[in-house]
Amino acid sequence: MSDPALLHTPLHALHLELGARMVPFAGYSMPVQYPAGLMAEHLHTRSAAGLFDVSHMGQISIRGADAAAALESVMPVDVIGLGVNRQRYGLLLNEQGGILDDLMFVNRDIAGGGDLFLVVNGANKQADLAHLQARIGQRCQITAQFDRGLLALQGPQAVTALQRLLPGVEALVFMTGAAFVWNGADLFVTRSGYTGEDGFEISLPADVTDAFARALLAQPEVKPVGLGARNSLRLEAGLCLHGNDIDPGITPVEAGLNWALQKVRRTGGARAGVFPGAEVVLGQLDGTVPLARVRVGLVAEERVPVREHTPLQDEAGQSLGEVTSGLLGPTTQTPIAMGMVPPSHAAVGTRVLAIVRGKPVPMRVSAMPFVPNRYHRG
Repeated sequence: MSDPALLHTPLHALHLELGARMVPFAGYSMPVQYPAGLMAEHLHTRSAAGLFDVSHMGQISIRGADAAAALESVMPVDVIGLGVNRQRYGLLLNEQGGILDDLMFVNRDIAGGGDLFLVVNGANKQADLAHLQARIGQRCQITAQFDRGLLALQGPQAVTALQRLLPGVEALVFMTGAAFVWNGADLFVTRSGYTGEDGFEISLPADVTDAFARALLAQPEVKPVGLGARNSLRLEAGLCLHGNDIDPGITPVEAGLNWALQKVRRTGGARAGVFPGAEVVLGQLDGTVPLARVRVGLVAEERVPVREHTPLQDEAGQSLGEVTSGLLGPTTQTPIAMGMVPPSHAAVGTRVLAIVRGKPVPMRVSAMPFVPNRYHRG
């Protein structure tokens, strides 16, 4: 019996038809895996193309002459300078510089009467919408599009499969997007995703989501993939999961997301600061505000999976922090993790101990990603 309190995506019936094991996630009934299992789904995405239902995520449109400046006022990233049909990673911050949510946004010609299109995390979408309306709702028009479907097609053969349905999609490069029409329905496609592989995210009307997903699954390269493999793929790619590796108590600098803060918004930049938590975040970047902890990659020296919330210690038994995400990497074939440690223990090669059921498991700080990314940059 499904829980009547849980919401369903437009693909709910298809998931059941495909034999998915459904679990509660972000208020929705979502597929964690299909009969092939997490390992097979993960490896298929790395070698061919995996189809993910991410319709639980929040899609938001922002319009108006002041929209770019307004959105920039709540994020430490360059919104005003983003080119048409270009996509960027963004962060909503609180007044202490903590990460309320991470998101992706595209400039769909905001200056020419289009919009800024945001995709936010499913568990946070109502809070994000309320936050945006409270902070910038007087400056621009903010419209939730939570009823639209969202699919992710990821893997080295994703482009081969998708261009059969959407000719021309192969012209996109990483972090760009374009509008397409399929069977009379308006789609918006970005060449992006959260697996470390080449791939696409496809926003489409709810009433065509099932048909489009079935058309993709009819392609020989494509198989369905659940939340389990989505998590293992993003961890191998060294990518953060909100609620695990980043949260309202962690700043972008602590999270190692300095790359997401463009020079124009940093100290000395043309539009430096003027975002929530700027004093803390820019101080940490400049070295005037000390860092107590930073996110690092970790690889175990023994074949013992190390899960989130596992304590981390130094070799003298002193507490360092904890693991924020961890599992046995299906591609790496070794236990990998991310965790928060003091800067004194953040150098690559540093040895730390994860305490698993009372037993110390030696780990070493590792560079990330754990698996090289294969984004299509043109």
